[in-house]
Amino acid sequence: MSVEQVQSPENLETRGTDDRAVAVEGLRHRYGEREALAGVSLCVRRKEIFGLLGPNGGGKTTMFRVLSTLLVPTAGTVQIFRHDIVREAHHVRTHLGVVFQQPSLDPKLTVLENIRHHGHLYGLSGAPLRQRAERLLGRLGLADRARDGVETLSGGLQRRVELAKALVHQPDLLLLDEPSTGLDPAARREFVAYLHQLREQEEVTVALTTHMMDEAERCDRVAILHHGRLAALGTPDELKAKLGGDVVVIHSPVARALQGKIEERFGCRGVLVGETLRLEVPKGHIFLHDVVEAFSAEIQSVSFGKPTLEDVFIHLTGHALAGDDPEDEARRR
Repeated sequence: MSVEQVQSPENLETRGTDDRAVAVEGLRHRYGEREALAGVSLCVRRKEIFGLLGPNGGGKTTMFRVLSTLLVPTAGTVQIFRHDIVREAHHVRTHLGVVFQQPSLDPKLTVLENIRHHGHLYGLSGAPLRQRAERLLGRLGLADRARDGVETLSGGLQRRVELAKALVHQPDLLLLDEPSTGLDPAARREFVAYLHQLREQEEVTVALTTHMMDEAERCDRVAILHHGRLAALGTPDELKAKLGGDVVVIHSPVARALQGKIEERFGCRGVLVGETLRLEVPKGHIFLHDVVEAFSAEIQSVSFGKPTLEDVFIHLTGHALAGDDPEDEARRR
């Protein structure tokens, strides 16, 4: 599946429907000479949890900044609930709740004070604000910590407070930039579970950026961004099904030489990622036995399993999901 196929208008399956919370068409943005977004088109449906998956520097942070109205795109259009993010930015912001990658809480205030002060920014006060804050604290399991200082909370609890703060004005769209940064695996799973609860209870649409596979796996649909382009779009199961069969991973100090030998012997060419060779084969357990028998002296270890989103990304790009973020470097300059 090529990038061009994913981005072409005829492949935008929801074009012309009215269930779109976010509609992105031909979105481009440049930092000087570097094009961070290169004509991306996609949509986010109402009440779905949508993941923007990609490595640092892939374009997802720029996309987040555009969607949150912090960055005016170089070209293309973005509509949020049918409102243009450039011409109607003020109206768009009333629909948004935003959780940034870096914490935005005041650590010296209590949990409740943080939420109330954020509500004041949206014109909320009195009983409506108090009732809304108490309701959110209850749903997010924070009621017993309402009067505790934020600085006394764990990282996972602080992220829940960030969520409560972003939801206090009842936004229709929740934007999350790498929401589980700094959380351990258990806290990450718990945080994503809360997002699903909020989607059901608050009927909120969620769009998040991530480079973590377990987070992306639990999204309704995922867009994979690479070098500013849309490499793939679909449900996690749909994306993995395109690989088919099994993925065999071979660790070898001579992986490049082994790649050629396996292609010559078995007719399949794998993808090199460091000292590992990844191959997509129909019957992994049979291939694993045959390849170890043929090249046991050159193989340190071997494993196989069903495709993951990491395998999908490697299949599409030839690279693992890792790297530095040139977007941040561009902004610092």
